[in-house]
Amino acid sequence: MTGDHDERQVRTTEHEAQANLKAVLQLCAAGRLRCSEKTLRPSAATVRAVAEALSGGDFYAEEPIASFAWPLLLQAGGLAELTSGKLALTARGRAALTKPTHDTLAQLWRRWLSRGVIDEFSRVEAIKGQRTANVLTAVKPRRAQVGAALAACTPGEWTDVDTLFRTMRKAGHDPEIARSERALWKLYLEDPEYGSLGYDGFHNWELLQGRYTLAVLFEYAAVLGLIDVDHRPPVGARDDYHDNWGADWTDCISRYDGLLALRLNPLGAYATGQTAAYLPAPAETAPRSTGGLKVLPNHDVVALDGLAPAETLLLDAFAERTGDRVWALTSASLLAAADTGRDLAELRHHLDATATPLPQTVTTLLADASRRVGQVRDTGPVHLVECADAAVAALLANDRRTRNHCIRLGERHLAVPLDKLPAFRKSALAQGYPVG
Repeated sequence: MTGDHDERQVRTTEHEAQANLKAVLQLCAAGRLRCSEKTLRPSAATVRAVAEALSGGDFYAEEPIASFAWPLLLQAGGLAELTSGKLALTARGRAALTKPTHDTLAQLWRRWLSRGVIDEFSRVEAIKGQRTANVLTAVKPRRAQVGAALAACTPGEWTDVDTLFRTMRKAGHDPEIARSERALWKLYLEDPEYGSLGYDGFHNWELLQGRYTLAVLFEYAAVLGLIDVDHRPPVGARDDYHDNWGADWTDCISRYDGLLALRLNPLGAYATGQTAAYLPAPAETAPRSTGGLKVLPNHDVVALDGLAPAETLLLDAFAERTGDRVWALTSASLLAAADTGRDLAELRHHLDATATPLPQTVTTLLADASRRVGQVRDTGPVHLVECADAAVAALLANDRRTRNHCIRLGERHLAVPLDKLPAFRKSALAQGYPVG
């Protein structure tokens, strides 16, 4: 494991998380996120795609944290669901494209605490034996302990992680990892016999509960923008495992070892319930500077400066790119986006917020496209039932027992919606007409 460099860094996450949420939702809407149907974890290509879209990049260039977490957070929050291995936005996810981002981020944290889709300790890969039956405790109570510890932090104050660990132990916030003393013997470093954590002094709190706490805070709380982090590359960052057998061959226990200190920011105070309203801190720097958009009467959209990844993805979805910083809005591009499930209101909302006032020609174009959307609807699959003659078709189409389950098509055919087929067959049989 390596980092970008050997210097420690302070990362303020509150504003970049809001930009990152928009970017990841746009990636999902574009069909570019894939996860394993079995484990729900993102593919390597998905991790790379997310990393490229993140404001400021991931915490470490070669060790995914945020780029791994975002697809899982979308699933846990009900913003996306897997369909044939590809993440697709749900109705809640589509609504999040135009909702205040701080509310969505707060909700994602709460949903992760109750419905996180993986055990975060599985990402502490140096500790082996986790898959053995009856070794690890249930994950939801562990998560709740870390959530309670975070909610007890004082907003705006830096806390180094070892102080946090001591505070957690004193307050009884113990995310216990192993089910029993016997289970500890199944966990190990390097070798299942000599490296077992069951030996006295080989399973300290920092090694197990501490590493789990770091995983939850660094990979989820920080990614969601709840805590600012002071971190360095993980190699050599902690020495609390050096007395264990096998430590000579282990340069760090986890990718989270480099988290040195954290600070609950205004978004974190809001998400943990310490404040009833979100009062954002001033942005130190704009995430990947967005210089605004200029919308021209000829339907061109021009980026006046660099665009955030989310904005680029949005314009790519609804318009045709004709230059490095120019997109053309056309009736065809708008309707093509609508055909893939994109909501034209999302584009209008963004343009109104960043490129006012819109030329009349553009508002007319958007209004015309919106009017066309919904005039033709796919109501789902149907069964085409053929009758021997027009009399039988008329009988079934008009009888009170079957008429609510079918629609007459022409002289001898009936259209029966898939979900109504069993009821139609039963009613038709009652009239003496079994469906062959």
